Amino acid sequence: MPTVLIVDDAELFREALRAAFIQEGFDVVAAASDAMAAIDRAKEHKPDLVILDLLMPGMSGLEVLGTILKASPSSRVVLLTSSESTADLLQAVKSGASGYLTKDTPLPRLVAAMHDVLEGGAAVSPAMGGKLFGIVRDLLRHNGTAIKKQPELTGRELEVLARVADGLTSKEIAEELYISENTVRNHVRNILDKLGLNSRFEAVKWAYEEGLLQATR
Repeated sequence: MPTVLIVDDAELFREALRAAFIQEGFDVVAAASDAMAAIDRAKEHKPDLVILDLLMPGMSGLEVLGTILKASPSSRVVLLTSSESTADLLQAVKSGASGYLTKDTPLPRLVAAMHDVLEGGAAVSPAMGGKLFGIVRDLLRHNGTAIKKQPELTGRELEVLARVADGLTSKEIAEELYISENTVRNHVRNILDKLGLNSRFEAVKWAYEEGLLQATR
């Protein structure tokens, strides 16, 4: 029976997922609501499979993914997230994830995907698979150089930008997301660098024009 660790800060979703996986024959050995607890549970249980949320208080799933794999090298980690950011997808692949699925994935497809991962395969939601295929296609067409049509912000960067748009200070954003002010400032700096802009106002204006902020709150 495959052992599973579920990591998600939303208690109702986490418990619903636990119940569903137990019913499908998985042994859910532990659950965690944040990154640090996830590392501890991975060290303790060495699960076959880790189902990991991306956007959590404090460290994000992407930030903790590599640490989980160091704590439990034999585990297969699948990101189960609401983020459809190409940047998040690529970072997950780079960090060693075995799958990237969106939270609207139907349970039968989710269970089948987990079995595929446990057998050495990979799992990607259809929409994200399309994005990944497009990136590979661009790489092949342009001799290893992908053409970026527009800047891609990570899920965490969009969270920060949404709160900037709400008029929150770096301190207030840090308190809401359970991260340090310095981390907030680093995210803002990364956002401006990616967009080639000079101010928070310009970044917020860009995000509204791209229709990104409505989807983040």
